Amino acid sequence: MSTPLEQVFLAAHDDLPREAPGSEETTALLLRLAGDLPERPRIVDIGCGTGPSTLPLAAATGGEVVAVDLHEPFLRRLRTRAATSGLGERVRPLVAAMDDLPLPDGEADLVWSEGAAYIMGFDAALAGWRRLLAPGGVLVLTEAEWTTTEPSPGAREFWDTGYPGMRTTAENVAAAQRAGYTVQAVYLLPDSDWDAYYRPLACRIATLREDGVDPAALDEVGDEITVRERFGAEYGYTGYVLRPR
Repeated sequence: MSTPLEQVFLAAHDDLPREAPGSEETTALLLRLAGDLPERPRIVDIGCGTGPSTLPLAAATGGEVVAVDLHEPFLRRLRTRAATSGLGERVRPLVAAMDDLPLPDGEADLVWSEGAAYIMGFDAALAGWRRLLAPGGVLVLTEAEWTTTEPSPGAREFWDTGYPGMRTTAENVAAAQRAGYTVQAVYLLPDSDWDAYYRPLACRIATLREDGVDPAALDEVGDEITVRERFGAEYGYTGYVLRPR
């Protein structure tokens, strides 16, 4: 059974456009950086949420996407959105944990994950998802990272609670190389990608306040927005395009 705070968190995040920083422009850019793919690539989108990257990937590539998430309500909304967009036959929602994927080896020409790898940790994601790639396949993910080697105590305190293993870009590039990948591209997401996530979330929190939802719980849910406003120059999300060596 979920706690009251978890219930408020889910209410605040219910049906948001996205659950992490990003944009269709960034998805399109990372897809271009991924390079050549088969004519109708097989794609696995891990931690897909309601499909902010799933649907653009399916539309842009003409391929089929296995859209993986553990939260069934997200996948129900994705199924509806895919049908409305005329992509229903090329999007296959799959309820599964990202660290225990019921998919065969070599399943994908492209493995994709925006804003979700931190749940496993960068190293575990690189190791665990590699088996999914067909020969010549490519892994694209975005990862929360420090953009300074000396973050402020306030920023460190927040991220040590949610992601104590967070590292710098240089550290993650080195980790990817040690894991046997060629780092084909690295891209720091712009501030506008954070706005695309936080503006709808802030509006939802304001609506819930008007509805009388526990203000202390809402403050806790919105803490990440406050931290970003104060310390946003010290961390970001970085897109990686990786190919196994």
